[in-house]
Amino acid sequence: MPGEVDSRPPAGQAELDAAVAALAGRRFVALTGAGFSTDSGLPDYRGPDAKERHPMTYDQFVGSADHRRHYWARNHLGWHHMRLTEPNEGHYALARLEASGRATGVITQNVDRLHQRAGSRRVVDLHGHYDVVRCLSCEWTCTRADLDTMLSALNPGFLERVTELGDVEVAPDADVVLEETSDFVVADCPVCGGVLKPDIVFFGESVPQATVRAAFDLVDAADALLVAGTSLAVMSGLRFVRHASGLGLPIVMVNRGLTRGDDLATVRLNAGTTEVVSYLERRL
Repeated sequence: MPGEVDSRPPAGQAELDAAVAALAGRRFVALTGAGFSTDSGLPDYRGPDAKERHPMTYDQFVGSADHRRHYWARNHLGWHHMRLTEPNEGHYALARLEASGRATGVITQNVDRLHQRAGSRRVVDLHGHYDVVRCLSCEWTCTRADLDTMLSALNPGFLERVTELGDVEVAPDADVVLEETSDFVVADCPVCGGVLKPDIVFFGESVPQATVRAAFDLVDAADALLVAGTSLAVMSGLRFVRHASGLGLPIVMVNRGLTRGDDLATVRLNAGTTEVVSYLERRL
């Protein structure tokens, strides 16, 4: 099952050399997941050590004011932690591989924008990103920083009060574990009074077709695929691995824990993404 502990030994020199051989002389596209950002301090979703999570679904968010209040209270706190997160060496190595022409771009399931902050230029944010907020009625948009100003004004002292409760665990989508949110005041759209939603694809929500097409185009233009830090538990990522396999492209899979795409991998490494991508940069 994806995310379960990989019983195979950690990747050694033979696996690293096999990964280099599979990618050498080929321009590859990278598909990344939450495991790529764990070395930046963000937890994984489905890795062997990940805690059980119950992310809010799209239907819950749009259908219930109580759910929206709970979501925005947790996100308001989580954003203050997540915005301080920095790219790790794996992000920088992948950006340098793109700058040198060895990588053609990144398809990421992450919403943290760390690839862009590290310098990657051609990035498809498959599930959106957390730093833009959109009105579901009139399409008015603002930055997450602007929304923070609005939420802070509506909820004076909230951050200080909940922070005093102790350590806060932040999820990869800026959500946090926070139980008491009944007094939180949600910001409505200042233009039409509609519902504001982060520009993130929620569970149960479809990835925009233009985004899917852009990701397929990256795979079609590449000579190989590097999959790093994802269990491929959801089809939104797995379909690109299946597509690459159908094209006959070499597939290098790097993850701590099993994935749904292991049977399609040319080379499978039970390893952390930072160490492997950094090694690939040195050898390719």
